[in-house]
Amino acid sequence: MAQDRFQAPDYYQLDELLTDEHKLIRDTVRAWVKKEVSPIIEEACQKCEFPKHLVKGLAEIGAFGPYIPVEYGGGGLDQISYGLIMQELERGDSGLRSTASVQSSLVMYPIYTYGSEEQRKKYLPKLASGEWLGCFGLTEPDHGSNPNGMVTNIKDKGDHYVLNGAKMWISNAPFAQIAVVWAKDEEGVIRGLIVERGMKGFTTPETHGKWSLRASATGELVFDNVQVPKENLLPNVKGLKGPLGCLNSARFGISWGAIGAAMDCYDSALRYSKERKQFGRPIGGFQLQQKKLAEMITEITKAQLLTWRLGVLKNENRATPAQISMAKRNNVNMALEIAREARQIHGGMGITGEYPIMRHMMNLESVITYEGTHDIHLLITGMDVTGENAFS
Repeated sequence: MAQDRFQAPDYYQLDELLTDEHKLIRDTVRAWVKKEVSPIIEEACQKCEFPKHLVKGLAEIGAFGPYIPVEYGGGGLDQISYGLIMQELERGDSGLRSTASVQSSLVMYPIYTYGSEEQRKKYLPKLASGEWLGCFGLTEPDHGSNPNGMVTNIKDKGDHYVLNGAKMWISNAPFAQIAVVWAKDEEGVIRGLIVERGMKGFTTPETHGKWSLRASATGELVFDNVQVPKENLLPNVKGLKGPLGCLNSARFGISWGAIGAAMDCYDSALRYSKERKQFGRPIGGFQLQQKKLAEMITEITKAQLLTWRLGVLKNENRATPAQISMAKRNNVNMALEIAREARQIHGGMGITGEYPIMRHMMNLESVITYEGTHDIHLLITGMDVTGENAFS
């Protein structure tokens, strides 16, 4: 079993920008990841199994709904705290961060923001405690980057809605107790509903054969004339702004999480470069290896500054969707490039489970696509700076 010797890089002394509470939260999650995640994550990935026993621990460290008010079971923390938690979880594994990110930003956030008081009291405490896990149903087999084209629909039947359709690529789906599902009503308006496991006609087949996010459970949501009580409709939002609001929160967390994966790859590569000897000296003494490492720490530092500033803006309710898109796109691409360069430094050992590099690399191939693809986020930035919509 490999020892977790991770040491976080802080080249620009960014800890000075954090409060004592921020650092306590981050260090608590970092210690938990070292103790509970690192020893088992490689085996879980190799077996393509979600480590369900970690769910309780995720709840205990406050990873579920950290910014949700305490009265609903959340942590009542700020957005930088949320980001730091996501950073440390993804340092452990992107799939683990996905579980917490979905629970927080895609399930608890819409229930808190768009739901009724009754819905908040019913669902949020159980989600915060980890008693229940949730999932988020937006992407469809034929509608990914264009969610407005969804065909999943609801029909008003008086005292309930009848839901039909299907969603795919849904994290947590195979074992989630509830799903926040987006569907079009009879007027073509997108609405959100809370669908509970056990409702007749609702099934969640698991997706198999993944080469990425292997320690995370992915599945489909299938709705065959599912009767959903009217009280399960999210009353306080209509239209695409509902799911997009959730995605903005998730993308913010991903922009921090990707830094964690990048830091893990950099730390492993730096240590390996000092220990691995060729031609009579450590490979870290050769110019090409130093170039790789110098560029890695430069890009990580730039990403850290980007997310810190974004966190400040988000705490002040001034962060725009386009700013969040920029950070998500930049940081995930940065992490993926660092994983690839770190694999080069590790040589053949980089493809083995003795080091985390290949696992991070394959995970990041999913992260660069989900919650808005690399190209879509580029067009969001393009539209923001030019005022021209390239989507239509």
